[in-house]
Amino acid sequence: MSENLSPDPTVEAPVCPRHPDRVSYVRCQRCGRPACPDCQRPAAVGIQCVDCVRDAARGTRSVRTRFGGVVHPGARPVGTLAIIALCVVAYVAQWTIDGFTDRWYYTPIDGHEEPWRFLTAAFLHSPSSFFHILLNMVALWAVGPYLEVQLGRVRYVTLYLMSAVGGSCVVLATAALGWSDWRGGVVGASGAIFGLFGATFVVMWRSGHPAQGILGIIGVNMVFSFLVPGISWQGHLGGLVTGALLAAAYAFAPAARRRLVAVVAPVLLAVLLLVVVQWAYGTAPEWVQLYWQATADEQRAIWNYWLGGG
Repeated sequence: MSENLSPDPTVEAPVCPRHPDRVSYVRCQRCGRPACPDCQRPAAVGIQCVDCVRDAARGTRSVRTRFGGVVHPGARPVGTLAIIALCVVAYVAQWTIDGFTDRWYYTPIDGHEEPWRFLTAAFLHSPSSFFHILLNMVALWAVGPYLEVQLGRVRYVTLYLMSAVGGSCVVLATAALGWSDWRGGVVGASGAIFGLFGATFVVMWRSGHPAQGILGIIGVNMVFSFLVPGISWQGHLGGLVTGALLAAAYAFAPAARRRLVAVVAPVLLAVLLLVVVQWAYGTAPEWVQLYWQATADEQRAIWNYWLGGG
């Protein structure tokens, strides 16, 4: 006795609902619909379609770190990569666009009239030294992705930017105290990176993980900051303190108030930095105040005089 195994021409062949031109006899174990090879996803038992996998993911509770960062296995550190990309683009612009560095680098005397320099200098590097940007980007890649996961992307980027501004504010404060020159130029991401170092220490300590390694890195780099000429120890110190303070607010915030702290803490820190800036500019010597009163052309002439050794 034989059996006819050929398909019944009166029965429609099952097709993938997402690709109606494709016949598929494989069905999703969850919804029972046909799924073509492009729409099949391996499951614990059998195959599921992409729609069921997506719906299941929406219903799954997000896995978060102790500090509120959402864990996405295999996700790229977009915040860190974006910062590196901005620094690289700015470095190329420094080489290819006349006057680009002069327009965006930071000096205490110019920050009064052009406050964006407090931040933009953190994306510039010394055009005469490729190792300046190389070492900073390596350091950023070493600690950035870890913090981005632990804190979450928004808080991580906020901490980075606040650390950069904090470093510039301490450069200004030391000029007001007479410890550095009001005309001293500063470029580099190292102030912000020191903020990440300080934040990494706080996060590791709060987590109960050994933090001696990051403490050693901070200590060695701070010693170099003080001993090697041409390095802004003020920017490093300011970034370190700013980053550590903001990270402490994030790390010790109660889980129920984590979002509130993520907004309030940077605002309070920004107010504190603004107070430092107002105080420092309020104590500026007379020759600095006269420079601020000069026209743009007069200021350029004054700078050319200073650069000429006057």
